[in-house]
Amino acid sequence: MFTGIITGVGRIAALHDLGSSLDHGKRLTIEAPSGYLDDVGLGDSIALNGACMTVTSLDLPQHHFTIDISAESLARTTGLAQTGYRINLEKALRAHDRLGGHIVSGHVDGVGRVTRFAQVGESWELRVVAPPELGKYLAYKGSITVNGVSLTVNAVQDRADGCEFSINLIPHTVENTSLGQLSDGSPVNLEIDTVARYVERMLSAGHHINLKESA
Repeated sequence: MFTGIITGVGRIAALHDLGSSLDHGKRLTIEAPSGYLDDVGLGDSIALNGACMTVTSLDLPQHHFTIDISAESLARTTGLAQTGYRINLEKALRAHDRLGGHIVSGHVDGVGRVTRFAQVGESWELRVVAPPELGKYLAYKGSITVNGVSLTVNAVQDRADGCEFSINLIPHTVENTSLGQLSDGSPVNLEIDTVARYVERMLSAGHHINLKESA
């Protein structure tokens, strides 16, 4: 589990094919900030732009680690197959950590598209169109994860091509994540709020709570 609070910004240093066909995935070599990997071990989970991955090798002197990503995961995410691309990093949540953002699973639910990224006063406005099937999970003042960053929705508008939501980014977020490299048209990984997922499931399944019986 994660919180959506980015703990470092890395870079994809190298890509290697794990096979000769499109059914094979890739091995990514990630360059992490100095000292970031000091408490990381083989098999640990690190979210890359919001996608939970497993550390398969470590090179501490070079600040590098590798992960293997399947073709399925590559097809359902964005930003993980481009050498030199800056990516958000978050280590898995420990039991004694602060939950500074919201509960994040590291499973990307869909890829959205940036419709506006512009400075407004001292902050930035980020607008993203989410796939239509994710619209029902988005709500004013609700939580959404964009490229692994826990953010609060400021406005929601349904459109013919999906659901557009607006977010306010403070300077600290822009400076300490990879969101600052976004522009109009950029694809982004989205993960909906876990609580919203369960509420939708209960309602769609027709489950009702009888308060009198459960009291």
